[in-house]
Amino acid sequence: MPAPGRIARPAARPARLAAAGPLLAAAAVLAGIAAFGGGLLRAGVPWPGTPGTAWATAAALHGALVIGGMLGTVIGLERAVALRHPLGWTSPVASALAAAALLAGRVAEGALLLALASACFVAVNVALMRRQPAPHTRLLVLAAAGWLAGNVLFAAAAPADAIVPWWFTFLVATIAAERLEMTRLMRRHPAAEWRLHALLALLVAGAAATFFSPRAGGAVFGAALLLLAGWFLRHDIARRTLHAPGLPRYMAVCLLAGYGWLGIGGIAWIATAYGAPVRDAALHAIGLGFVASMVLGHAPVILPAIAGWKLAFGRAFYLPLALLHLTLLARLAGGAVDATWRAAGAAGNALALLVFIAVVAGAVAWRRRALVHDPRAEARAGAAGGPRDEGERATR
Repeated sequence: MPAPGRIARPAARPARLAAAGPLLAAAAVLAGIAAFGGGLLRAGVPWPGTPGTAWATAAALHGALVIGGMLGTVIGLERAVALRHPLGWTSPVASALAAAALLAGRVAEGALLLALASACFVAVNVALMRRQPAPHTRLLVLAAAGWLAGNVLFAAAAPADAIVPWWFTFLVATIAAERLEMTRLMRRHPAAEWRLHALLALLVAGAAATFFSPRAGGAVFGAALLLLAGWFLRHDIARRTLHAPGLPRYMAVCLLAGYGWLGIGGIAWIATAYGAPVRDAALHAIGLGFVASMVLGHAPVILPAIAGWKLAFGRAFYLPLALLHLTLLARLAGGAVDATWRAAGAAGNALALLVFIAVVAGAVAWRRRALVHDPRAEARAGAAGGPRDEGERATR
């Protein structure tokens, strides 16, 4: 999941740290593949996994692998690059090791490593907030604290219903900070910022209350998600950049579609709290519809920053995006009446993410090939030329 903030980065990094970025990014991708393979098993898709295998383990620990092993590693990696200090790398290294431990069946050790990763992540974000005091850096500390709370509960073997809201608080607050920072030059209503903080406080209250009262806490949490979707749709600059060409339009489509799914997830979360059998819709409207859409939208500007993978943006990026949302719609709408639709939709979701990986790999290869044949193409390429530079232009 892309992490926010563009605190100045050094022109060069030590060789060992420069090499760590691609390795950790690759580890996050592998954790994601394992997690989504396990997710297919959970959705009823036939898969070569039996009790005792890594795939079955991935199915049982799907959420921890996606949020901690994959997204936690990617976001921690971006924060480590921003901090420019070797200790900043402890968080993504610990979360990558946690994913390996979980897949090996060492759940207790993996949970403790996730708790360590998130504790280090809190410290990194506090350091960045002190370096650059700003509304978005304060929200990043809140997001990190949410991840820590969820991982502590996970290590304590708390019920999943008490853990998952904290994990989603981590992701939603991170994305809120991202959008607040990247659109900071946009004119907003004077009350917009404090309303965002109030809604995130409501989200935290719902996550905390769920531990004591799943119904009341779930209702508050879902309401906060729904209201946050409305805030994003009203105040994000994506409505304007939707009419721009190239990468800005692609990012806007990803953002607006994601906000719609966040609202649907909030409604489904409230319904789940009151006993409706729509838990899968609540979880995946947020996890796939919202979070994955944000990842697809920001990847062209995040990957150069964290892994040095510069890529050429093209219309092919719309293919996995459309496939993701169409198959998610089939999964949630059709799956409500027929389990076959749920399994088929889940398979389509996984296919969309694999297609996205293939598109990114092709875009990286195309960029390198273009530069070999014409070194001056660097200035003309419609790509993310450096850490977030294109993202800045796309969202202002």
